[in-house]
Amino acid sequence: MNARPIKNLRWWIGGLLFLSTIINYVDRQTLSLLAPFLKLEYHWTNTDYANILIGFRVGYSVGQTILGRLMDRVGTRRGLSLTVLLYSVVSMATSLARGFYSFVGFRSLLGLAESANWPGATKAVSEWFPKRERGLATALFDSGSSIGGAIAPFIVLAVYFRWGWRLSFVLPGLLGFLWLILWRKMYYRPQEHPRISAEELAMLEADSQGEAAADGARTPQSWRSLLKLPQAWGTIVARAFTDPVWFFVVDWFPIYLVSKGISLKSGLIAVWVPFIAADLGNFFGGGASGFLIKKGWSLGKARKAMVIFGGIGVLLLIPTIFTNNLYLITLLFALSTFSYATFTTIANVFPSDLFYSQSVASVSGMSGTAAGIGTIIAFKLIGYFSDSSQVAGTHAFDGIVIVAGIVPFIGMLLVLLLVRNSKATRQGLVRPI
Repeated sequence: MNARPIKNLRWWIGGLLFLSTIINYVDRQTLSLLAPFLKLEYHWTNTDYANILIGFRVGYSVGQTILGRLMDRVGTRRGLSLTVLLYSVVSMATSLARGFYSFVGFRSLLGLAESANWPGATKAVSEWFPKRERGLATALFDSGSSIGGAIAPFIVLAVYFRWGWRLSFVLPGLLGFLWLILWRKMYYRPQEHPRISAEELAMLEADSQGEAAADGARTPQSWRSLLKLPQAWGTIVARAFTDPVWFFVVDWFPIYLVSKGISLKSGLIAVWVPFIAADLGNFFGGGASGFLIKKGWSLGKARKAMVIFGGIGVLLLIPTIFTNNLYLITLLFALSTFSYATFTTIANVFPSDLFYSQSVASVSGMSGTAAGIGTIIAFKLIGYFSDSSQVAGTHAFDGIVIVAGIVPFIGMLLVLLLVRNSKATRQGLVRPI
């Protein structure tokens, strides 16, 4: 007897990707929330902490390109199953860490495994959603990072204050195993899914009609051929010039607040509100671009409008250096992360907008690797300059925050230049935008 079809199954799939991203972010946020306490326990400087974060970023950067390619080779279902299993085990094993070097080792492995989430989710969106819904579907799974970051303080700090830091690393791993059970039960490609309705399958097939005949659509393009395309570089820049700013908020914001004399207990609102704002920005970017498309805007103009909005909005980070008022800092960071998320939603949807399914995860992975390299460089500089500023008796993070506001604006200008229809579009190597 055939299983009963599930109405709008694609949004259930989107919900699974959303849950995966939440767990991914609770997992990675654990260390940054515990950092003020672990720094005291293990006598880490900001440079030591930066090097631990860099260990994660090295693994994450290498993994994005390698595991993105793996997703295109073995498929989304199998690829995400393997990587979620790995990072759940590593997360739980982090509770065995004994000091600086063991933290570096565990975080490097965690970064490697967790790096597959975005290429895998982007590929799943390209398989399950029509063009008009890809922005919103990308916003849905990407918003899991904001929700994960927002709820992590309540979970992690509650566990820490009651049972200590080691159990705080075990819980996200257990959540990963629970998600894996749902994933294995629910995820198949649309053509293979036993619960998809005939109407939904017909809609997806009609949306993708003709793509298989396009040049380069049948097999994945090589990394070398992809890197010859300005659209690929535009996608890479969109992530590389925004992700380092987001991870500054994720991994350094608690320390930034403490440097301004704000305790984490009294400043808890400032820790989670920017994440909620980013979540709203995700849906604004995906929803507003879709609305503009329905109003007759071209796909490219609609996406670029959101990039412009985001690149300008992140400049609001800069005024935070002039105040120690908790509520004003919270507001400015919230507006900035809202703008960032609008930009990054479009950055994450670019691979499925511009490239055919067999190369989507590869391009997404390359952009993630570039973002990881940028974040590594940023963290190294943050650790060095924040320690140097403390020694000199100046504001530890002022210059860092100024740069964090300007870099996405520069990225915005480069994206406008690179993401366009070109000779490669006419040759069928990329989709028109």
